[in-house]
Amino acid sequence: MKKALLLAAAATVALAGQAYARDQIRIVGSSTVYPFTTTVAERFAKAGKFKAPVVESTGTGGGMKLFCAGVGDQHPDLTNASRRMKKSEFGDCVKNGVKDIYEIKVGFDGIAIAQAKNGPKFNLTLGQLFLALAKEVPEGNKDGGKLIANPNRTWKDVDPSFPAAKIEVLGPPPTSGTRDSFNELALEAGCNSFASLKALEKSDAKKHKAVCQGVREDGAYVEAGENDNVIVQKLVANPNAVGVFGFSFLDQNKDRLIGKTVNGVEPTFETISSGKYPIARDMYVYVKKAHMGVVPGIKEFVAEYTSARAMGKRGYLAGKGLVPLPDAEFKKVNESAKTMDNLSM
Repeated sequence: MKKALLLAAAATVALAGQAYARDQIRIVGSSTVYPFTTTVAERFAKAGKFKAPVVESTGTGGGMKLFCAGVGDQHPDLTNASRRMKKSEFGDCVKNGVKDIYEIKVGFDGIAIAQAKNGPKFNLTLGQLFLALAKEVPEGNKDGGKLIANPNRTWKDVDPSFPAAKIEVLGPPPTSGTRDSFNELALEAGCNSFASLKALEKSDAKKHKAVCQGVREDGAYVEAGENDNVIVQKLVANPNAVGVFGFSFLDQNKDRLIGKTVNGVEPTFETISSGKYPIARDMYVYVKKAHMGVVPGIKEFVAEYTSARAMGKRGYLAGKGLVPLPDAEFKKVNESAKTMDNLSM
């Protein structure tokens, strides 16, 4: 028992020694949450009490790997995520000694399907999006048709009323939380609009997931990296292309881009917060509590992030494209930040 206590004390001292060598908060993770966290970091630094946090855009999956790798100076203090932490990721964290984690639900984001303002105009259903991007689709694009390799080369192949423009969709890679959410909320939902494919969910769940979330690899879907700003630039350069990224990037580029209506609903603050827009998701920040009181400023940074002036309805993050939480939910997040109850799964 005495030996165990001595080892625990030594580990604490070692962490303190390491962390004091780093006097800046280090944050990794989602490219979608990155602009919001960066904005908070800038405001936090302007107060002058602590150095500006270092924020890196690594993608949600990449951020989770870094965050969950361990405790100590070489590991990040917080990670951004455009989806909730998976149970498997939580398990990795615990296995590597990252046992005390605080989860902040930051707000909502919609996944916009967007294009340059001077591109061909057409709106989509989730079913049509599935037919454009799935690895396998029903033959003839008809419900009940046998599954074949996606033959649709132009949008006109998906629907005769669409333009004959080549299908070229620029989107996030598999390491991105946006990609995870897009696969589930857009492609799988579109897949399930075909009764024969939805029936697979009961008869063969593994095949259902493979079919409904399998993205074609023949060039129609282009993995454009973790930086959503790059996708925006490529859309402007190629008006026929379509992009997939967080609503905030569409909102910040309204002078150059336009969002496509999906299932008859336009992506806006109101439709995303109300749940009407079909491709909407929650966004999170995770805090490594073992680093609090060791790396300077973590508690104060969390207090700034969860304040009404930041993520409230009239907060400065709304000006950056964040869709705020409803009042009651925001109040819960704001209150929980004072105690930072641990995440459990």
